[in-house]
Formats: sequence, C-alpha cells, structure tokens
Amino acid sequence: MGTKGKKAKKAGRAAQKIPDAVYEAELFRLQTELVKVQEWTRATGARIAVVFEGRDAAGKGGTIKRISEYLSPRTARIAALPTPTEREKTQWYYQRYVAQLPAAGEIVLFDRSWYNRAGVERVMGYCTPQEYATFMRQTPIFEQMLVEDGILLRKYWFSVSDEEQLRRFRSRLADPLRQWKLSTTDLQSISKWEDYSRAKDEMMVHTDVPASPWFVVESDIKKHARLNMIAHLLSTIPYTDVPHEKVVLPDRPAPSSGYERPPRELSTYVPDHVASLRGDAERDL
Repeated sequence: MGTKGKKAKKAGRAAQKIPDAVYEAELFRLQTELVKVQEWTRATGARIAVVFEGRDAAGKGGTIKRISEYLSPRTARIAALPTPTEREKTQWYYQRYVAQLPAAGEIVLFDRSWYNRAGVERVMGYCTPQEYATFMRQTPIFEQMLVEDGILLRKYWFSVSDEEQLRRFRSRLADPLRQWKLSTTDLQSISKWEDYSRAKDEMMVHTDVPASPWFVVESDIKKHARLNMIAHLLSTIPYTDVPHEKVVLPDRPAPSSGYERPPRELSTYVPDHVASLRGDAERDL
C-alpha cells in the first residue's frame, strides 16, 4: 500500500472513532455503575468471575484496567497467572484456577484463564492431543458446576484483525513502557495466525454453550471495545443500588496545647527531585 493509501486508511480509522470527550464521559458513567456493582456484590455476597480471552494485543489488559480502576482491590482482583510450575503441571488442570475463583462478595477478572489450553497450549504444542481432548470435553461440565453453585460467570473473546494486531506489535516494539508485553510466544502468533484461528473456532464449537456462552468483542478500536464490553457486562448483572449511610466529615478539634511536633531535622525526607526539573527560579530574574 502506498503512502497516500496508508494516510487515507488512517484518516478513515480516525473518522470512525468516538470523540475523546464522549469516550471519557461514557467511560466515567460506566465506571460509576461498576462501583454500584461492587457495592451490590459486597452487600449480597454475590460471586462474579469474568474471563477475558483473545489474541495477543487484542485489548484485554486495557479493558481490565478500566474496569478495576476505581474498584477496591479487596473486592475486585485480577487473576493473571504465570506459567505453571513443575508441581502445578502435575495437578488437575483446573486446580490452580479454582484457587482464584471468587468467594462471597468478590469479583475476579481473569486475564486469560483455563482457556490457555484451548489456545496457546494447543497451537504451540504445550499439551498433548489427549489433554486437549479431555479439556474440550470437561470444560462445559466444569463451567456448569460453577454456574450451578451460584457464580456469575461471564466469558469475553476480544477479536482483533491480523492487520491491527501487527500494528500494535510494531508499536510495542518502539515503546520502552510496553516492550515487556512482547514475548517470543506473542510474536509467533503472527506466523501462526491461521492455527490460532482454527483453535479459536474449535474452542467455540465445544464451549459456547447456553449455560456459559461466549460474548465476542470487536476490538480493532480499543476505546469502542472497552465501552461495548463494560456496558454489556453491566447489562448481564442483576445489581441494584445499595443504600449506605451518609458520610459527614467531623469538625477538626481545636489544637491541643500539649502537643509539639518533633524537629524536622530528626526525619529523613525524600530528596526534592522536582526542584531539579523546575530549574533555578532566580536565574531569569
């Protein structure tokens, strides 16, 4: 594609995007509703588990960040498990994920989940064909057990195009703050695009069931994906406003004549790094 074509395509993408002001306003509204969900979860003892899956760089992490931004980490926590240890590899496959499931009054956001076996493990050969077949057979049963026990399970698949994924990978390569997000396995997803597509299609056939359906989030435009996903999640949870006592700030008591602050010289203060950024205030006088 020529330079003009790329510019035209970029301009077209920009025209499709929601204005920043509208995005920020709606995100704030949705985050306010998420706080209500948090309070409802605490009050009712509900258990909410949200699974985030999708290709690398599909926008899962950014959405999770916006969901959890104003929630208490004591109520809403993120489960992003590392590569299993040698001991964990000998356990029942779901065991380490079961340990992360919510107790009463908790929300757990799974940044990838037991579906690793249906995706990266399947494509990269990290599991045997027998282990994969067992997973496909057992997962609907496993999730049925969670739902029947009262857990509100929601599963989201973030769908990104190959072109957009590659663009995001290139952006990360040049960004010192996000280079850590790229791994050898991530980059191999470029050459194994069709393998991952087949794996995803087969996963959907076996695990997109009425008791625990998949919801697909179009994520080529990250801001749209975040708003769409959060709005949908809220629509599936039967939360209500929870009354709470009005908080009133007390009057500050009068200073006590018996207290004297210790000399500042006795404390070790953080150096004033900001002063070096501001420069010499008297230099330009």
